[in-house]
Order: sequence, then C-alpha cells, then structure tokens
Amino acid sequence: MDITPLNPGFVGDATGIDLTRSLTEQQVAAIEAGMDRFAVLVFHGQPFDDETQMAFSRNFGPLEVSSGAEMAKPEDRRLKLEMADISNLDRDNRLRPPDDKTRLGSLGNRLWHSDASFRAVPAKYSLLSARIIPGSGGNTEFADMRAAYDTLDRATKAQIEDMITEHSTAYSREVIGFPKENYGAHNQDKLRPVRHRLVRTHPVTGRKSLYLSAHIGTIVGWPVPEARAFIRDLTEHATQPQFTHAHQWRVHDLVIWDNRTTLHRARRYKDLHEIRDLHRTTVRGDAQTAPQQEAA
Repeated sequence: MDITPLNPGFVGDATGIDLTRSLTEQQVAAIEAGMDRFAVLVFHGQPFDDETQMAFSRNFGPLEVSSGAEMAKPEDRRLKLEMADISNLDRDNRLRPPDDKTRLGSLGNRLWHSDASFRAVPAKYSLLSARIIPGSGGNTEFADMRAAYDTLDRATKAQIEDMITEHSTAYSREVIGFPKENYGAHNQDKLRPVRHRLVRTHPVTGRKSLYLSAHIGTIVGWPVPEARAFIRDLTEHATQPQFTHAHQWRVHDLVIWDNRTTLHRARRYKDLHEIRDLHRTTVRGDAQTAPQQEAA
C-alpha cells in the first residue's frame, strides 16, 4: 500500500490494496499507521457491499449500532443496525419527500461534527462507502483538529486544557430547527447530554487536538450563551481553509477518518431528485474522555 499526501497534508490517497478481501495483520497495521500519520485516508475502486464493508471495518474494533437505526422503528430501517444510512432513500429505495422527518433530521450532517460524540464512549473511525452519487455537489469536507490546536495561542491552550463540554444530538438538530420532540417520546433518553474533554491526546502519537462538534451544547460551569459563542469561535478557527480538505466522491470510494482528530460535514447537492446513497460503518472508541455526571 502506498499513500500520497493530499493538500493540506492530513489526508492521504491510498493505493495498492483491495479492501474487499481478507487482510493480513501487516496490512491492517499499515492502514492504522497511515491513520495515525494522517487523519483521513481515501481509497478509490473499492466495490463494497454491506457484508464486506462490515467485515473490513471490524479489523479496527467492534462496530457501533447506528444512532439513526437505533432510533428508527424496525419496519422503517433500510440497512442493518451496524450501517448508518447516509442517503435520501426510504426502506423501499424511493426518494424521501421534502418534508420527510428523517431527511430533515439528516440535514444536521451539513454542520461540522464528529461522529458519535453524543455517546459517552465516542467513536474511533468512520468508514464511508459511496454506492450512488449525484451528478454534482454532495462533497464531504474534513478539518484537521490537530493543526487547529497547534496554531492556538498559548493563553487559549491553557484556558481550554481541562475544559469539559456536553454533547447531544438534540443540540445539533436544534441549530437547524429540528425540534427534540421529533425524535419521539421513546427516544428522549438517548438525547441525554454526555461529557467530553475539549482537548484530547492521541493514544499513539501523543499529539493534542481539539474535540469539537455541532453536538456541543455547553461548557460545564459556563453560562450557555457564553459557552456556545466560545465554541463557535473555536469552530470558526478550526475550519479555516488551511485546515480543511474537500473530498469529491466517486462511486466505490471508501474514505476512513479518525473522529478523535477531525471534523467533517456533508455539502449540499443541487438536484434533490438525484439519489445520493452512501453507507457508513463506525468503529467504537475504547474509553470515555471525561467522567459522566448528571448533565446540567
């Protein structure tokens, strides 16, 4: 496997490996080393189906149950529980109408976020496979939270070193006007905020990074308005062009990113009558980043 750095250097274009086949321990280790060096790896020409994608993903740890699948009624699920349905299709593979609640809730993916930061043990890797893509638009953008942290001034680094934030899916959907009640009474407990450190240290490289997300609703001990303004300032800093990269999808691309060290967001595609169908697996993290207390 060869990896060619892409601008600005935290994304690698990986070639010379077929991920749909069983991998050796050495190949898995090479991919993990590439993820430690970069934070996003792009693999073209990987014709996954759901079973082969899940099998490949399990090389890096146990898979999370998709939060969307977890909250959906069984009769409404299109994919297996371990697959996040990043599409505009319903169970019968028909385009969702403009007022469909699932479609409207998924628009929160256009906000800068880290997958599963709303869980007490947040995600490690996300692996997104492109099955059908629209004719234009629909890119995914990534931001390097290591470089963003490195360029903060010394006073800000000292201020945020031990800062604890609270994350919930409800916070990010609130931003786009999707009310908490739309999740249904049976899902309200799943929206309970969890706590995370704002500064994380990578377990292999020892490099520090910001742990930001649209799922952040407040900072522990801060008034909510002040906390949200401060998090917005940090996010604006962290998503400046020098820290970001836009991936333009091709069919059968697989992109892996490290949720501990990156932010990402989906971009709008112009023709909503076109199908956009991507399937995501998510590898669980292995530890909490902060003690979980009853959220304020």
